Amino acid sequence: MADMNRNLTCRQALAGAFQALSDEAVKAGWPEGDVALALAELAEERVIEVTAKVIMEGSIQPPFIAAGGGRNR
Repeated sequence: MADMNRNLTCRQALAGAFQALSDEAVKAGWPEGDVALALAELAEERVIEVTAKVIMEGSIQPPFIAAGGGRNR
């Protein structure tokens, strides 16, 4: 259950910036549907990149490293 709560918290933290990005693209003249599709495709590409990294490394980084912005100390 902790992972679901962390995911929800992350989504809440990103929601404002995500909406602002979408709004800016629409203001720039892009149709809302095109913007939504482009954002979904970019998100999917990111998931693929992260998944590939996990597979290559053989494990998932501990949460405290990820919380530090991916910086290794």
